[in-house]
Amino acid sequence: MKKAIKDTVRDLVEPIVNELGYRVWDVLYSKIGADYHLEITIDSDAGIGIEDCEKVHRAIDPVLDEADPIEGFYYLEVSSPGIERELRTEEHIQASLGQLAEAKLFAAKDGQKTLVGVLKSLEDGVLTMTAQDGGDIRVSRTEISRLHLVYQE
Repeated sequence: MKKAIKDTVRDLVEPIVNELGYRVWDVLYSKIGADYHLEITIDSDAGIGIEDCEKVHRAIDPVLDEADPIEGFYYLEVSSPGIERELRTEEHIQASLGQLAEAKLFAAKDGQKTLVGVLKSLEDGVLTMTAQDGGDIRVSRTEISRLHLVYQE
């Protein structure tokens, strides 16, 4: 059911977000404690500030109220994916190629449970990263519990 809500909400808000000059990075609908939260994460080439989040929130709130895709009360949050954004989808990974990332694995591979490298490619469900020593690291997406960018100064 949550996937249907996520997809429905994305379909409703994406044209509005795009018209405002932003991209929808992700849509999450989850229960946190006793409360339900709908989080719309937005991005742009220029970055995202609090004013951008407020602008999008004001634009999509009435549309969501009118369409009413979620039964019951929920908190609407509009946020930035952040500098160390989580990469949940193939689109996230493709958009982040060439950047430093950290992959946490469900189980150790070659004695390591955390892999760090520059995202090189994603083909047929296999992620390739270039390690600091210049070698390639290949890992199936099904082995990764969490993948996120790593901030470099």
